[in-house]
Amino acid sequence: MGFLDKLAFCLRLKRRDVNILCLGLDNSGKSTIINCLKPTSAQAKDLFPTTGFSVEKFSTSRLSFTVFDMSGQGRYRNLWEKYYEGADAIIFVIDCADKLRIVVAKQELDALLIHPDILQRQIPILFFANKMDLSGALPSVAVSQMLGLNNIKDKPWHICACSALKGEGLEDGVKWLQANSSGR
Repeated sequence: MGFLDKLAFCLRLKRRDVNILCLGLDNSGKSTIINCLKPTSAQAKDLFPTTGFSVEKFSTSRLSFTVFDMSGQGRYRNLWEKYYEGADAIIFVIDCADKLRIVVAKQELDALLIHPDILQRQIPILFFANKMDLSGALPSVAVSQMLGLNNIKDKPWHICACSALKGEGLEDGVKWLQANSSGR
């Protein structure tokens, strides 16, 4: 970034571009979260499970996000790694009401963290502990322990309790991404 680009960014005349992968198991709420992050006028009324991936764009005062909403169905998870190299940040969504599949989410997270395109990078990871509005949902502290997040020492990470359907907790996550994503 040249001097004029830095000046324009500091004066908030220019936004940095950030490519984000949104990962998580199917039915965790990835598409709902992304939909909530878009301006109200651009939000979809009806959402359908993502097949393969979809691309969404939205902006904050400092960043312009391009979010790759990756399908979490088992047969599509092998596609995730094709997009690791170009990612500036990762959003990993966990369904806190689906206690049985948190083990599967941990396996996918562990595979992500040891992938060569992620392993050597300081890529920030935002965890959305979703569906907190449902009875029996695990608290974010329990989810953090089950996923072993305290073992992630080489990357900035943050966990936010949220309810994508109600839009609660999402703004905190976006603020953390703004502060921790360098972008392009």
